[in-house]
Formats: sequence, C-alpha cells, structure tokens
Amino acid sequence: MRPRSATPTEPVPGTTTMSDSTNQQPQNDAEAAQAQAPVNEPSTQDVLAAAQAANAGAEAPEEPVVTIESLQAQLNEANDSFLRAKADVENARRRADEEVQKARKFAVEGFAEGLLPVIDSLEAALLVEQATLEQMREGVEATQKQLLSALERNKVTQINPNSGEKFNPHQHQAISVVPAAQDPNTVVTVLQKGYMIADRVLRPALVTVTAPK
Repeated sequence: MRPRSATPTEPVPGTTTMSDSTNQQPQNDAEAAQAQAPVNEPSTQDVLAAAQAANAGAEAPEEPVVTIESLQAQLNEANDSFLRAKADVENARRRADEEVQKARKFAVEGFAEGLLPVIDSLEAALLVEQATLEQMREGVEATQKQLLSALERNKVTQINPNSGEKFNPHQHQAISVVPAAQDPNTVVTVLQKGYMIADRVLRPALVTVTAPK
C-alpha cells in the first residue's frame, strides 16, 4: 500500500497564515514610525535661500542697444535746443537794449509835458495889453504854482529851511555868520532856495547862520 503524499493545505478564506503575518509585521512597523515622526517645517533661511536661487535663475532684462543713429539723433536734438535758447537770449537782449534807448531818449517826456501849462500861462499873459499890477501879480503867482507842481510830479522838491532850523551842510550852504538870539549853528535867513531831485541835491540853499558859542 503506497503512502499518501502530503498536499498543501489551502488557506481558509478569512484566516491569516503564519507567513502572511510575518511579512505584514515590518510594513506595519514602518508605517507606524512614519506616522509618529514629526513633520519639520522649512526654516526662514531655507525660504531665503530658495528665493535667492530663484532670483539668480531668472533672466536679466536685456539692455537697449545703442546705435550711432540714435546718438546722432540725440546730438541733433540737443543742438536744436541750444540754438533756440541762444536765439531767445539774443532777442531778449535786443528788446532790453531798445527799451533802454527809448528810456534815455524820452526821459524828459513827462517833465516836458508838465511844463506845457506853464508856457500856456505865460503866452496868455503876454496877450493882455493893459494889465494892472494886481493882475500881473496874480498871473505870476498862478504860473509859479503850475511850475512847482510840474517839478514835484518829477520828484523835484524845494530846500527851504525855516529860521532856527539846524544847519545841514549836505543841503545848506552858509554865506555868512550873523549874530542872532537863537541857538548857535542854526539857520537865520534863506537867501536862495535849494532844490533836490529824489535824494540828490541839485542846488543847496544859500543861508545865513548864527555864530557858534
């Protein structure tokens, strides 16, 4: 009688054999270890390093190509601007010179215009054939007022110090020294009025002054 050979035992569905349990054990241990391992977040240095690497890898912008034609165009534009500015300066200088010449030529225009009424008054006085002394005096006084008014409009003023006023050597010219009952070195009488234009003395006033003590 032949002995029966051993046949492999088929696993029963739903059961685990010894070999399966042995193979699954290391896999389960690795998964558990991976699940328990802490997740390391990237540090700031790592982020900066990655950003620098990205910037280094980026392409640099292309520089514009400078050609002789473009440089020549810029030179022509600068030359045109210079010529226009030079022409403007020359025109401004020419207009300024013309204004100065006109001012010199017609400097006395306003003064001459102010003297015209004085001439009219003198001519009207000459037309009177038989004028009394009083009429002549009134006419002269009116003409004098017109003349003084014309002078004042052109900044010409009289220097007429009062008696007892302090002597001013810049505006007064002493003709003589006389005794008087007033402070020394003061004006006694005015022999001739002086005149000023703006701040400049045209003619000093001729005066007499008291003697210093």
